[in-house]
Amino acid sequence: MNPSTPAAATPQSMRAYYVQRAAYYERVYHRPERQADLRAMEAWIAEPFRGRRVLEVATGTGWWTPYAAREAADWLATDINPEPLALARAKPMPAAVRFAEMDAYTFEGLGSHMGDREQFDAAFAGCWWSHVDLRVLPAWLGQLHARLAPGACVVFLDNSFVQTSSTPITRRDEAGNTYQQRTLDDGSVHEVLKNFPTPEAAIACLGPRARAPRWHAWQHYWALQYGLA
Repeated sequence: MNPSTPAAATPQSMRAYYVQRAAYYERVYHRPERQADLRAMEAWIAEPFRGRRVLEVATGTGWWTPYAAREAADWLATDINPEPLALARAKPMPAAVRFAEMDAYTFEGLGSHMGDREQFDAAFAGCWWSHVDLRVLPAWLGQLHARLAPGACVVFLDNSFVQTSSTPITRRDEAGNTYQQRTLDDGSVHEVLKNFPTPEAAIACLGPRARAPRWHAWQHYWALQYGLA
């Protein structure tokens, strides 16, 4: 392998990448061309969670949490990495928000944070869907749904590919996953799994419990909202 070519992306390498990037991860939200989308999404995102007990998967630095949790009854913001989670904890948050370390791929660590609370009746993940291998995505969604009450509301939010703003795709594997090469401030180059689903492809993954899926599209982002039987 060429020394300048990063190793193939794995869950472990992705975790390390986001630890290294944590201190300046939110630069992406300061790009001028994304501001109109962000203001519209920040205004929209709280309503689906009004009065609900929400599990947030892969919180990262918590950019979306203060907007999404405004009307929630209880909000557990989780991430496997303590470094970005520390940045999220330092932000002003709605009173409903609490934090926990949890592996988003396996949900390991979740049980000890339930206590005597009722089952979650909503889930949210911002910019997580795109990092899940298509070969395991349906099974992962089944794991998430198994932890949610009947009638739960689920919202995924993620990036759309925009030629003038997105990092170029550098390869595609046999399962259809796409990858980017990203350079951090220290000059290191990392391969990152980053998928950009169509509405039809995303909805097809949801499984038998999903009801009334709705696709919301902005220029640089999308959201998929649905209920559970």
